[in-house]
Amino acid sequence: MLHSYDLRNNIGIIRVESERCTAIESAAIFDLIEKKLNEPDVESIVIDLTAVSFIDSNFLGTLVKGLKLAMKNHGELAVCGLQPPVKSMFELTRLYNIFKIYSTSEEAVQALKTV
Repeated sequence: MLHSYDLRNNIGIIRVESERCTAIESAAIFDLIEKKLNEPDVESIVIDLTAVSFIDSNFLGTLVKGLKLAMKNHGELAVCGLQPPVKSMFELTRLYNIFKIYSTSEEAVQALKTV
């Protein structure tokens, strides 16, 4: 899986750079979420899905698992950059009700640093 990581204002930003996110990518992303949330300088995580045009239910489940872990650690897990097909999956599954969704990672960091 292609991804990059950046830390701004104690908020980790994971940029997923794969066009498709399926069960194959799920384990790697969850491992990274878990690793970063266990670092003392990371309070919350933003998953930037700008490059992603397809996600499956396994990947959505991984995001939910990551959100639960972040909340357990008194943090947040937000998503940003949803392309229309990905946004449709969030709407179809009603996950837009539980995730904080932002247009850009900058917007997400700004919102989360005030929480």
